Amino acid sequence: MKTNSKNYTEILEEICTTTIAPEAEKIDRNGTFPEKSINTLKKSGLLGAVSSPEVDGLGLGIRGATTVVERIGQECGSTAMVVMMHFSGTAVLEAFASKEIREAAARGQHLSTLAFSESSSRSHFWTPTGTASRNDNTVVLNAHKSWVTSATQATAYVWSSQPVESKERSTLWLVPANSDGLSIDGVFNGLGLRGNNSSSIVASKVKVPFSARLGPDGSGFDTMIKIVLPMFCLCNAAASVGFMRAAIDRTASHATHTQYEHVPPSLADLPTIRNYIGRMKVITDASRSLLLEAVSAVENERTNALFQVLSSKAAAGESVTQVLDLAMRICGGSAFRKDVGVERYFRDARAAGIMGPTTDILYDFIGKTVCGMELFS
Repeated sequence: MKTNSKNYTEILEEICTTTIAPEAEKIDRNGTFPEKSINTLKKSGLLGAVSSPEVDGLGLGIRGATTVVERIGQECGSTAMVVMMHFSGTAVLEAFASKEIREAAARGQHLSTLAFSESSSRSHFWTPTGTASRNDNTVVLNAHKSWVTSATQATAYVWSSQPVESKERSTLWLVPANSDGLSIDGVFNGLGLRGNNSSSIVASKVKVPFSARLGPDGSGFDTMIKIVLPMFCLCNAAASVGFMRAAIDRTASHATHTQYEHVPPSLADLPTIRNYIGRMKVITDASRSLLLEAVSAVENERTNALFQVLSSKAAAGESVTQVLDLAMRICGGSAFRKDVGVERYFRDARAAGIMGPTTDILYDFIGKTVCGMELFS
């Protein structure tokens, strides 16, 4: 069955059940890129969720993107992260790239990702220190990018640099992954999201055609805020919601099927356990409601849309750690076993709060908004 905008949730459910879920534990154990899962999503057309129907994409917008990432997040955090970054990069390509590249992205033949964060700017991704200098019809890029998801697997990177001539904050480029002068600086071996293939990338005198520029010189910051930030933040929140929903299902299953030999009732028969599970459910539903409200705000271009976006990521980033802490507490020693599955989500959940904008920075932004102050001063 070919995926379309009407049946995509049905196809997504099948892929998550038959491919992504069975692959998740192996990906986490070995720290390998979720190649089989990504290829299955590619063949189904779901990697084209945010691509326009004009280029044979599904045209599902930010609501469809968050739906896809949330469902994948229930099974595999690494796969959810790769897809999230692809959607974030593709959103920029949809706005500025050639039709040929947009068509490739819609077909899943162009795996996209972002290369914004740098070792010198850390989570302040909107202020790159990497440089770009023009030489006739080419541009020479020099930078040390950090935490680039799908680093060795992406087709090209949506790359930020200081402007060539503009006095604004940044300019964006489409940099092919096979460009001369690019090198991967180390292999990812982390606590969670172990298959997301995140690595630093060093650019030393990398030459790209001036036509690789995505938008006008100096417009990178505007693109980040208007296009990238909503997609990235809301997909990030969606992944966290997916982790929380999975944790509730696994914890409830453990509680209802675990009994003590000397006490007939199951764990779920204890009021304290039910209380904790109830807390998990309320926290998750509140985060999901805030996510859906933010999606609606973006879709309808409300004046408070950015505030809603920032709030959604901040809330989900904190809520997911609370929910997974409760899951570990309820499941006790069993939570440390791989077969229960809770500990993988516990580790993956920690990433949301430290992905730029970090939760602490988001709260600062939200506080500035409430106080009527400039956000990025």
